[in-house]
Amino acid sequence: MNRTRYQAIASRFSDLKLLVVGDLILDRFIWGKVRRISPEAPVPVVEVDRETSYPGGAANVARNLREFAGEIHLLGQIGACPEAAHLRELLLRDGIGLDLLVEDPGYQTIVKTRIIAQHQQVVRVDRERKTGPNAVQVNGTIEKLRALIGSIDGIIIEDYGKGFLSQELIDAIVAEAGRAGKIVTVDPNPANAFQWTGVTTVKPNRNEAYASAGRAYHPPVDPPTRDTVLREVGATLLERWGTQNVLVTLGEHGIMLFDREKEPFHIPTRAQEVYDVSGAGDTTIALFTLALCAGATPVEAAEIANQASGIVVGKLGTATVAPGELSATFPDA
Repeated sequence: MNRTRYQAIASRFSDLKLLVVGDLILDRFIWGKVRRISPEAPVPVVEVDRETSYPGGAANVARNLREFAGEIHLLGQIGACPEAAHLRELLLRDGIGLDLLVEDPGYQTIVKTRIIAQHQQVVRVDRERKTGPNAVQVNGTIEKLRALIGSIDGIIIEDYGKGFLSQELIDAIVAEAGRAGKIVTVDPNPANAFQWTGVTTVKPNRNEAYASAGRAYHPPVDPPTRDTVLREVGATLLERWGTQNVLVTLGEHGIMLFDREKEPFHIPTRAQEVYDVSGAGDTTIALFTLALCAGATPVEAAEIANQASGIVVGKLGTATVAPGELSATFPDA
């Protein structure tokens, strides 16, 4: 794809409205230096320089979209704790609509804390309790969704496996989207054997794809188009999930798009240097869906998503892509 075609697609981004559904996380980063080993145990002592926080999980998908789209809404669960208030503040600062949030005083807002020293992650500390919304909250959420569905262009379901999603909620979302003729994409979690019939595209990474297809891990083959096992996995998932496309991210080997009516299409990675893969999948599903909603073909959408994720892995932390950065990666016509 050249820059002229990309800009023709991107010119529609600012008119689009999307909804992101899934597990919400507050990502915290503690940045510092290591100059010595602790005398108490054989572990490094991190001298803290600064701390930062970002929306994570499904909230990071929304944050990636907000850089480009006109309006973003978020559906997920938070508590009534200081961490929830901080996450709300960050999301409102990014201009993300929070009317569909489920707030439960008994819920522990999920927090992931990463300690970074000399550009390397030393340890990650997770605080979470995997509980989802109750029946009353789910029904209230579906009613809110019905009121919103006519005004949005697409929906992203982001499953981080933290308990917010259920088959009941997924079925309701997909049914409402189907009646309204909306695009629905999914970033799945193999720990949850959800049925995705009726969605447009499901985007697992390589390990998730193998697990979801019930196949043991198989070493990558280069080029991926000659990877017989990967091709079999893609075909299995197209049939099992009943979707038009399956988009498999392959890390340093790029992306493979499986289509019911065409040969698998491989796009090599564009990443020059990898610093941090945190949130790369979020960027991929965000830009892929946005491009589809803007009228791109699945192959074009995959190319745009691949370019965007290649930028993100070259940054530290839960990063996003700026429109100018993405446009600059495409060659002139």
